[in-house]
Amino acid sequence: MKRVLTILFLSISCISQTAYSQKGQKKLSDYVNPNIGTAHSRWFFYTPAAVPFGLAKLGPSTNAHLGNKDGWEATGYDDRDTSIEGFACLHEFQVGGIVLAPSVGKLQTVPGSLENPDEGYRSRFDRKDEYATSGYYSVLLKDYNVKAELTATKRVGFQRYTFPKSAASHIIFDIGNRQGESGAAKDAKVTITDDGRIEGYVITNPEYVKKYQEGAEVAMYFSAVLDKKPKDYGVFKKLEVIAGNKEMNGVGSGVYLTFDTKENEAITVKIGLSYTSIANARLNLESEAKNTDFNTAKKNALSTWNQSLGRITVEGKNETDKIKFYTGLYHALLGRGLASDVNGAYPMNNGRVGQIPQNADGTSKYNCYNTDAIWGGFWNLTQLWALAYPEYYADWVQGQLLVYKDAGWLGDGIANSKYVSGVGTNFTGLAIASAYNCGIRNFDVALAYEASLKNEITWKDRIEGAGKMDLKQFVERGYSPHIDNIGFNTISDGSGFSASHTLEYSYSSFAVAQFAKSLGKTEDYEQLIKLSKGWKLLYNPDVKFICPKDADGKFIDKFDPSQPWRGFQEGNAWQYTFYVPHDVEELVETLGKDTFNDRLETIFEASQKNVFGGGTKIDAFAGLSGFYNHGNQPNLHISWLFNFSGKPCLTQKWVHAICDEFYGTEGIHGYGYGQDEDQGQLGAWYVMSSIGLFDVKGLTEINPSFQISSPLFDKVTIKLPKSLNRKDFVIEVVNNSKENVYLQKASLNNKEIKDLKIDFKDITKGGVIKMAVDAKPSQKWSN
Repeated sequence: MKRVLTILFLSISCISQTAYSQKGQKKLSDYVNPNIGTAHSRWFFYTPAAVPFGLAKLGPSTNAHLGNKDGWEATGYDDRDTSIEGFACLHEFQVGGIVLAPSVGKLQTVPGSLENPDEGYRSRFDRKDEYATSGYYSVLLKDYNVKAELTATKRVGFQRYTFPKSAASHIIFDIGNRQGESGAAKDAKVTITDDGRIEGYVITNPEYVKKYQEGAEVAMYFSAVLDKKPKDYGVFKKLEVIAGNKEMNGVGSGVYLTFDTKENEAITVKIGLSYTSIANARLNLESEAKNTDFNTAKKNALSTWNQSLGRITVEGKNETDKIKFYTGLYHALLGRGLASDVNGAYPMNNGRVGQIPQNADGTSKYNCYNTDAIWGGFWNLTQLWALAYPEYYADWVQGQLLVYKDAGWLGDGIANSKYVSGVGTNFTGLAIASAYNCGIRNFDVALAYEASLKNEITWKDRIEGAGKMDLKQFVERGYSPHIDNIGFNTISDGSGFSASHTLEYSYSSFAVAQFAKSLGKTEDYEQLIKLSKGWKLLYNPDVKFICPKDADGKFIDKFDPSQPWRGFQEGNAWQYTFYVPHDVEELVETLGKDTFNDRLETIFEASQKNVFGGGTKIDAFAGLSGFYNHGNQPNLHISWLFNFSGKPCLTQKWVHAICDEFYGTEGIHGYGYGQDEDQGQLGAWYVMSSIGLFDVKGLTEINPSFQISSPLFDKVTIKLPKSLNRKDFVIEVVNNSKENVYLQKASLNNKEIKDLKIDFKDITKGGVIKMAVDAKPSQKWSN
């Protein structure tokens, strides 16, 4: 039985954020609380020790070795758990591994169970002994009286363990096992080199890779150095331990190091990480952290986060809103991280190593990234990137084009450049078109257009990883025919999600049509704009819903607008009928303005009783049968639709309500109750909506604009580095409070705003929007 020590533990990691801020002016990182929403969260969600868009993403695990059945379920860290099994260095969509763990006493080489921590090397912990913010994490492992601390550079993880006095202090590298969304381990190797490094790799087979690119795999490499030599060492494979050996191969492989430690002696491990080779993992370590100690790395990580978070500063009296805002912004900047090395090497789709072109100073011209699918990301992430992180948006496009050049098709989601669509559609062309429309064009525009057009209209030899396997039907018929009894599958003849696919393809066709028009591709434009009207073929005037149609052009029988998964992916007809973001004005006309507004308002009134999602049920899909489900992507835009139907005061009302009620600041109530945050999407939605700027059309128009609502804050300042050539943009709100949510007047640079929108290009020019709000709706913009 492990001995639980009761030694008093006092450290900065235990100091509350309030006490910490008393030392000086509160930093933006002090508002970031990564533990919000960690009950039932995804693998990539909880990685406090990372830098924005970094490759190294470190965090504690409570249940990561269990993996998940289908590759998307909650796994990794759960706020309700009471023991930690180790600290993984890589947390990404379908990517995870390189685990370290300290212990004292009997050497153990398996993590053990949550039900009985004494079965393995895991340790109990208390929340009061845990501290997390953007860039740093610490916790007291009670069973060993070891303080664990984590931080990172872009490609290097730092783990520091402060041990008690012991002749049996251990650090293990548990490498060859499943971690979170990684899928099953296929192979692994760990080696203690002659110069004392710990190096190796693990190769995994993620569930989404198995589905969308059968036969492909994901490899992760590492090279680690410690600042103390062990007195003993050995290797293990699961429970098999071989003392004195320096190498182990195969699934379950690991290394252990044993030390004599003095009381409160700290041992630091620096872990270089790579998706291409051990040599590049070593190079990443040498380039980014050769002479960097833990405290310096921590200081640099916090500084980097404060600079990145500081591109949007919010001011106001409500501290809770600031916590939600900066935690949401943190998640938006955390996900979709680097996949390329410091020398520009990157993992190609075919398993080989590619090379990104280099600048004269030896830096890469751009980077490659891992990324979850962009499904729904145009109502949050891409808008935020365009507004405040345009250089990342350009890099993201470049990374997607690398996959296109290597494999011939755009991928919606990519892991190690392998296709991991996840939903079987593909919005990458839309996101590329949006970047171009926003003036982000420092990529190969001709190649980007070629890839985007192919994504919208080409079905011949289309591969599963590119999604849209029913595209032939959409291009030839204008809609995807519904096929019952094929489950979640999409085939060339149609889909079980035929209606939602038709709506999605219509929208992405519109986006790429604008790209075509901008480039003078008239014939392409005419074809795409015609396809963008496909949604009208599925509108059933008898019930006033979008309804699936079969191959004979008949609406399906036994139609139930509340039924998910029949014609609609992760949603239902109540939710998806409003999925016409590119043609909102015509949708309002089609439904009739009164019907449109009455239905939409009724939806929100009913949904408010269920916290705008699945109520308090902890489940990612809890709200799929409801009228509105903020915990998922398909209708994240609809609270903003009143701006198009003559009742903008209702957008102001319901956006505020969602921000205040769906979003929380607790482990269980964070992003709804156990809802699917999807690498920053729900966080980015809060950021955009809380500052009063949002585009229903996802910035897909040639001259894109944001709709305007009332911010939650008294003042918002968007300030980008001078190198990005953007002027400062400020929003000032007079009379702001929780009750005063309704806009009374608004002006831009002292000129009255007559329509509640602002061109994107005007924001980039800089200026000041001044707003006045009150507790009663204004009829000024209503009609």
